[in-house]
Amino acid sequence: MTTKIKAKSRILSTVHETASDLHRLGFIDQHKMRKYDALCLGPIPEYDSEKIRALRDRYQLSQTVLASLLNTSPSAVRQWELGDKHPSGPSRKLLSLLESKGLEALI
Repeated sequence: MTTKIKAKSRILSTVHETASDLHRLGFIDQHKMRKYDALCLGPIPEYDSEKIRALRDRYQLSQTVLASLLNTSPSAVRQWELGDKHPSGPSRKLLSLLESKGLEALI
């Protein structure tokens, strides 16, 4: 994993950079590098109704299509946008990927 990771702290950033170099040189295997990646990842952001609607508008997706991409029901997306419920777990992670990496990351 040689992707850029935004670390939680300067120390974790340095640890991750060192681990990335060791991985590149063959001293750390892929499995161990994934552990370092997970250690250094920041928290997944919260998504309120406005952020979800803005993401849907940015990519011109219907609630049904967004639900399909997130592997959830259209009624769940509707409830998120109404503010009745909030996404959690895998849905939040997928929304984060959509926001940071774009639609291609979910297709």
